[in-house]
Amino acid sequence: MLDQLIARAVQLGSLPRLARVRHEPEAAQAAVLRYLLGRARSTAWGRRYGYEPGLSASEFAARVPVSTYEQLYPELEKVLRGQPDVLWPGPAPRWQARSSGTTNARSKYLPLTPEALHHNHYRAGRDMLALATHLYPAQRLLQGKTLSLGGSLNPSPFDGGALTGDVSALVMHSLPGWAQTLRTPPLPLALLEEWEEKIERIARHVLRQDVRVLAGVPTWMLVLLRRVLALTGADDLRQVWPRLGLFLHGAVAFGPYQPLFEELMPGGQLRFLEIYNASEGYFALQDEPGSPDLLLLLDHGIYYEFLPAAQFDQPDPRPVPLEAVTIGPSYALVISSNAGLWRYLVGDTVRFTSLRPYRVRITGRTKHFLNAFGEEVVVENAEAAIAAAALATGCAVCDFTAAPVYFAAATGTSRGGHEWAVELAGPLPPPAAAAFAQHLDQELRRLNSDYDAKRHRDLALALPRVHFVPPGTFETWLRGRGRLGGQRKVPRLANSRQVLEEVLALSQQGIDLQR
Repeated sequence: MLDQLIARAVQLGSLPRLARVRHEPEAAQAAVLRYLLGRARSTAWGRRYGYEPGLSASEFAARVPVSTYEQLYPELEKVLRGQPDVLWPGPAPRWQARSSGTTNARSKYLPLTPEALHHNHYRAGRDMLALATHLYPAQRLLQGKTLSLGGSLNPSPFDGGALTGDVSALVMHSLPGWAQTLRTPPLPLALLEEWEEKIERIARHVLRQDVRVLAGVPTWMLVLLRRVLALTGADDLRQVWPRLGLFLHGAVAFGPYQPLFEELMPGGQLRFLEIYNASEGYFALQDEPGSPDLLLLLDHGIYYEFLPAAQFDQPDPRPVPLEAVTIGPSYALVISSNAGLWRYLVGDTVRFTSLRPYRVRITGRTKHFLNAFGEEVVVENAEAAIAAAALATGCAVCDFTAAPVYFAAATGTSRGGHEWAVELAGPLPPPAAAAFAQHLDQELRRLNSDYDAKRHRDLALALPRVHFVPPGTFETWLRGRGRLGGQRKVPRLANSRQVLEEVLALSQQGIDLQR
């Protein structure tokens, strides 16, 4: 009964508010902007840009510049070093979110204010809990445990009194007591820093628990679940956790991973819901099962603007407000938030699939795409094409990355191409391996007219080269860069060949990638 009481309480607090977000989105965003400007009036940033009551959205956009992390960093560093009232009122927060560093080579550090923790991350977490229990009441999800994987925490390199880590670890560490009782493993295990030790100890701890929900990044959750099966000798997860019913996933596109999870939990018992959570904020969640679209969370302390793709590299970018977006094009996400980020270019790109309500799909990163020859292939295209090729050839893809190959430099021809490193869950027969590139190419041509035009009669782009790398290659690449675990992942696409060549070099060394 206690689980049902918690579910009802969470649903009463979340579902009516989510309904208002769906039906009155512009009003929700106007209220958020008023709140942000009112709270930050007295900060150094607010005084610099003339924050005042009644400042309109257009006046705000005219006064405040769009900033990348690098451009905002001088002010962020003051906050990270403990200076108060810089970007957000009050003392500098004692929590600092460290990004996975997929946009830049080095990690980014961002302050996590109490308001951002409570009004953004916690609120969105309660919303997801409300939706899950509402959508799947028969699963009695709260009667068991949520198995969640996160990162670790360390003293801040800027301020020894602050803690830093990926946002999942910070949120997990700060959860209220009632929420801690719903999750596993306990914090001392969940926040272990050494990833391989963490996986082993968590796997052993959760063997005999009543796990009903999984929450984490698909790549690392697979590693843990396979270890659980190895320790128990079970054929699939139904024999370990018979009431397991839901996987809350994020950070990477789920299409290539879903067959792997269905193989581990056959019978259609395991449901899937996606969340869109980043170091900068919790932005969206999947509120309709079976649809890949994510509901944009518009009353969670974040004011949104959207930069059209044509302006990604412009010196004077001009994002549009929510009411000016259209269905179809990719936009870069620009946020102003109660973490003290002002017109901040997150680095993610989305496209709208619905305007009533506002729903999006993640299309990639502003710096992660293939456009060496005018083909403009974004991460969304790549992930969909990989999933289609895997389905057509009967394989399961664990990870991949791609980069341009410049034929002209090597052969004197005028054609370019793309080179892919793909890691599979198991061996692929030679005929299927040979067909994989064909299916990949066909789906890219179907999805992307620019790519299709460049591939016409092989005049500008040749058929993709696909290398199947041994199991463990990508994990070894991440380990070598200190990026194992948490929300850390391999860049999918890049116009630089550095990541691809490093991965291919590892695959050719003949080392024991399985440890």
